[in-house]
Amino acid sequence: MKDLVSIIIVNWNGMKWLPDCFGSILKQDYKNYEIIFVDNASSDHSVQWVKKQYPKTKIIVNDKNLGFSHANNIGWRYASGEYVLFLNNDTSVTKTFLTELVSFLKKDVSLGGMQSKILLMDHPDTLDSVGAFLTPTGFLFHFGFGKKDVRKYDKDILLYTAKGACMLFRKSVLDKVTVDGNIFDPDYFAYFEETDLCHRIWLAGYSIGYNYRSVIYHKMGATSSTIRNASIQYHSFKNRINSYIKNCDVAHLLSILPLHIVFCEVFAVASIALGRFDLTYAIEKAILWNVVNISKTLRKRRIIQKSIRTRPDSAFWQNIFRKPRLVYYWYLFKGSSDYEESV
Repeated sequence: MKDLVSIIIVNWNGMKWLPDCFGSILKQDYKNYEIIFVDNASSDHSVQWVKKQYPKTKIIVNDKNLGFSHANNIGWRYASGEYVLFLNNDTSVTKTFLTELVSFLKKDVSLGGMQSKILLMDHPDTLDSVGAFLTPTGFLFHFGFGKKDVRKYDKDILLYTAKGACMLFRKSVLDKVTVDGNIFDPDYFAYFEETDLCHRIWLAGYSIGYNYRSVIYHKMGATSSTIRNASIQYHSFKNRINSYIKNCDVAHLLSILPLHIVFCEVFAVASIALGRFDLTYAIEKAILWNVVNISKTLRKRRIIQKSIRTRPDSAFWQNIFRKPRLVYYWYLFKGSSDYEESV
């Protein structure tokens, strides 16, 4: 159906967030949508609640927790829309958020996907995300993270990657960047899967945008709060390294990956100094996973470089690359947003 939006919501024991999420979708003014609810074997009656309260919802129930990435792959296969919106279950959307996203994508054919302005649910004057850029170290520069929502963030910009909490894509673009029939790498249980996808969209000749007029609220970390921090870091480090090996051309891979590994080891040593041996183990385990699985990764790389890439990295590097001051990485390691943005 023309202009239909397929809204994919992945859920794992998120019952307490669903009334606000579904209720806000119902109240927003874009009515040409379907909801695809993918449940990762919840034990909190989430599925029963959706069936009763929103019977028109397409519901897929997995027999185990497949993680965020592969559950979204499954939802995407059921999507009928011209556009696909990935929305976290711990979000609340505003009245015009979807209208703004769709109208912007429709008027700019160069865009493959867009992110909303994401504000913190508990602190609605504070940004969760304006998206992220790539840095020389391979770590992401999270623009606007934890900052007050001031006028400097009210402008449309291009991003390296949208944040998975709320991002809209043309389904035709998603179809062009699949690997082994998946849009998200199923080896990524969670974290960095949206960045991996956005990188392929850039390779395919499209760009990723941020629309400040589209606003949602996010209970940041609500789902991941049940996962140990060391587990989060393991998936984050593992997937980040893996994504660059698959997606970057040789020149840019050689400029980023060695320095990134060095910084990973610096973070591992710093974790020892802080008595966080679990984080050190997580980082080293993430690096080892990539060594053990290098053959599988290189096979995926061949598919991406041969079948998806349509332009060199240099053609879009200036749009996705930022060079923050060195102190930024200290704040990133601490998980703090107190740094002063210089870009």
